Amino acid sequence: MGRRRQRGRNVQGILLFDKPLGDSSNKALQKVKQLYYANKAGHTGSLDPLATGLLPICFGGATKVSAFLLDADKRYWVRVKLGETTTTADSEGELLERRAVESVTAERVAAALEQFLGEIEQIPPMYSALKHQGERLYKLAREGVEVVREPRRVTIHDIRLLSCELPELELEVHCSKGTYIRTLAEDIGEALGCGAHVVGLRRTQVGPFSGENMVDLATLQALAGQEDGREALDALLLPADTALAGWPEVHLNSDSTFYLCQGQPVIVPKAPTEGRVRIYDDKDNFIGVGEILDDGRVAPKRMI
Repeated sequence: MGRRRQRGRNVQGILLFDKPLGDSSNKALQKVKQLYYANKAGHTGSLDPLATGLLPICFGGATKVSAFLLDADKRYWVRVKLGETTTTADSEGELLERRAVESVTAERVAAALEQFLGEIEQIPPMYSALKHQGERLYKLAREGVEVVREPRRVTIHDIRLLSCELPELELEVHCSKGTYIRTLAEDIGEALGCGAHVVGLRRTQVGPFSGENMVDLATLQALAGQEDGREALDALLLPADTALAGWPEVHLNSDSTFYLCQGQPVIVPKAPTEGRVRIYDDKDNFIGVGEILDDGRVAPKRMI
């Protein structure tokens, strides 16, 4: 039986997409994939429907570096409403409790934020995509089921108070992968003694990518409607190795390119002594991610 032919174009690269409000990350991905008529695409880390902002979408071989973006640090702008808690820790949930906020000041908020700097523990919210015995937590939550969740360690690199106009705060958060901003907002509210939930959330950075060059859906749709639409869309894509900006590079000669592509570790003069590296072949094409072995050889880790 013949191999099933894939539908769509062989698109390659990374799009810095500005996810619109209300769409799930997967719904946004499918819209973009359809506009590009791409046969292979994936996103790099879910955003809640309530959230907007940077959702890097990887096409073709770039999907093989998407895991490294999933592991990367993130940066968010968040608006928090004090004095109210909800079932989902955001404005889409049902109101649970109201508490007074009159005693809250910008100075108290700044002092409370200090408690969350560095490595902290978070209990994942029930309204999350984590699985329990094969079921997504948010599905169980909608059925009225609550399960015990183990705390997770995350790192808050920086948290800045941008404005304090009660009952709302605006914050900028720089954090490690796996951080739940809704949980952080809830915990800040409890530290202030008044409770809180998220009313606005925007991701502004993922690893080396900032939100300055994001492209929204309306722009993509307009380009797709042009006579040279596919060329215009493809011109927005970044090379796969931009996801690994800052990683050390290793450049191979023709022999080491051949052997490494066969899955064999190779000796590369002046290679780094440890860690992961970007690998380029003898024609300076990016061909994947390597890892330095204990004996100094470069081994293939994730090839494109």
